[in-house]
Amino acid sequence: MGEAHKLSDAERTSVMHGYLRAVEGRVPVIVGCSAPATRVAIERAREAEEAGAAAVMVAPPNNVRNLDLVFEHYRRVAGSVGLPVVVQDEPVNTGVTMPAPFVARVMDEIENCRYVKLEEAPTTIKISALLDGIRDEEKKRGIFGGLGGMYFYEELLRGASGIMTGFAYSEVLVGTYDLFAKGQREEARDFFYRYLPLIRFEAQLGVGGVGIRKEVFKLRGAISSSHVRFPAPALDERTLRELSELVALLGLGRP
Repeated sequence: MGEAHKLSDAERTSVMHGYLRAVEGRVPVIVGCSAPATRVAIERAREAEEAGAAAVMVAPPNNVRNLDLVFEHYRRVAGSVGLPVVVQDEPVNTGVTMPAPFVARVMDEIENCRYVKLEEAPTTIKISALLDGIRDEEKKRGIFGGLGGMYFYEELLRGASGIMTGFAYSEVLVGTYDLFAKGQREEARDFFYRYLPLIRFEAQLGVGGVGIRKEVFKLRGAISSSHVRFPAPALDERTLRELSELVALLGLGRP
């Protein structure tokens, strides 16, 4: 839901185990283990490995601008577990900008760093730069987009393997990917562009954090409350009405 940073350590553990129990091995679960201290990230990664996670995702420690320290952070975390590490490139929230050549170096030189999730717009340009910079051909297949799905079709065109994001209608992203993977690019483009207004609307983080996304999940019956943990502004009635109108226009609703 995009509120992991608002969970206590005990809540994080509870959420992780809850999802792993629900999935029962049917699909891989990637656990976010980012932390401001390397030691804490290592502890979280080891806990995730012990619990049965398929991989861990780690962003750089907040506001650490020295990329040598960031590289060492990834080296130590990746070396502490046997799981693949997803390098989360998230400069808006972390305050850390990782240029494409640096991310490519992390991917090539740190064995367990096998995937990267891009959250820096424009993701398309960075995907191309990473594909040019990463030497390990296998790891080139581990590039994923994010940003709520805003540029998913374009990311696929640039060579991304898929997407990791929280958009509330995941079937839209799945449908886009399936069409693209079948070589039906025009159909994938048209399908994606049909629902892009809703992706854009949901991405209004300043309106209520992840409030719009949670409101949709409530609409779909996935959760009973759309409450967003404070501090976060509440959604106003006009925004809620605009959301309902857009969902109805697109013929969406409960699954």
